[in-house]
Amino acid sequence: MNLDWYRARLQSHAESVAALTISLDETTWRWRFASDTWSILEIVNHMADEETDDFRIRLRLTLEDPAQPWPGIDPVAWVTDRGYQERAPGQSLARFISARAESLAWLAGLDAPDWANTYAHPLLGDISAADLFTSWHAHDLLHLRQIGHRLYQYAAAETDGGVADYAGPW
Repeated sequence: MNLDWYRARLQSHAESVAALTISLDETTWRWRFASDTWSILEIVNHMADEETDDFRIRLRLTLEDPAQPWPGIDPVAWVTDRGYQERAPGQSLARFISARAESLAWLAGLDAPDWANTYAHPLLGDISAADLFTSWHAHDLLHLRQIGHRLYQYAAAETDGGVADYAGPW
């Protein structure tokens, strides 16, 4: 597993989130396409919490002691329980960027991690450290796509329900 490649990707993902959101106004940050979709603000806060309460800690535990239980998480409930939509956009983005910097510093300090270490997840089965690290990377990409899609939807909605199909189908 190429740790440097993944670290570089995680760094570029954080930069991409910042580039896509830094100049958004409050309305765009908080806009939802539908009541059952997340706003960009909720997505960024979710990414920050996943950084600290999911991927980093679970990867650390899997590398250090795969028999140790992972802490429980409920990312869907966190959206409302932790009040993501009520948070300040700039502070939310800064929190994600800071959490990612901490993760990158931790990853930089790893010395010959054993990517074959495996955690026995009670629902998902065996998950190797390599699989978990790859999933962290994939999680970023899914949410970058989601942010892009939300911006696409917002732009179309701003034209009185118009469509952006001329650009190509989503």
